[in-house]
Amino acid sequence: MRLHIGASKVHRWLALLIGAQVIVWFTSGLIMSLLPIDTVHGDHRIDRDAEPVLSAAQAFAPVPALLSAAGAPVRQLQHRVLLGRPVVEAQLAAGGVRLLDARTAAVLPPIDAATAGIIAKRAYRGKAVAPTMERIERASTEYRGALPAWRASFADDDATRIYVAAETGRLTSVRTGTWRLYDFFWGLHIMDWTQHERFNTPWLKAFAAGGLVFGVAGAILLFMRWPRRRRKAQGVRQGAA
Repeated sequence: MRLHIGASKVHRWLALLIGAQVIVWFTSGLIMSLLPIDTVHGDHRIDRDAEPVLSAAQAFAPVPALLSAAGAPVRQLQHRVLLGRPVVEAQLAAGGVRLLDARTAAVLPPIDAATAGIIAKRAYRGKAVAPTMERIERASTEYRGALPAWRASFADDDATRIYVAAETGRLTSVRTGTWRLYDFFWGLHIMDWTQHERFNTPWLKAFAAGGLVFGVAGAILLFMRWPRRRRKAQGVRQGAA
């Protein structure tokens, strides 16, 4: 009998706590599922393939010259096009990237605000005026890509922000109002209200453990209140009377 009473109390209080969070989980999950994932990714606001492809007719510097120009041990060389110009990303073994001219092997300077603005505007699918540029040195809930980076903010109805890596000139991220809405509910869903990326927070672990106890207590109550068991218990009491 004591087990039945204890399980009932535990089940009742956990129902209040866990039930409230379950509503948050269902609500956030529903809203996230209703948002088109392409819109969340900002594909309607940016052309990620705005740059032309490399041509075999172009003359490129030999690999030894590129390795020498990097000035440090290189882990990888990658050719691509930046604003119509063939370049090479030299990924250094010690970390970081050095940008080289693919034809002359000359070291290129880091991307400045003006260049980053041109890169962002070429990729932008909209009619807004020139973006507002801001240099980003630290990661945030909105951006965790390569640093330092340039943030190009467009004055459109979606508050579009395009991030360009300062070392490479690559488009690293695009953020819109839809993405921010999705990210807000994602933070609620995984119970990480500060970083919006940790799915093993103490809160989530606690509520998961509480849900398990809630289920066990419910199973005990179900067993204790099972109709056949209750009829048997009533028959025993009547026989004793």
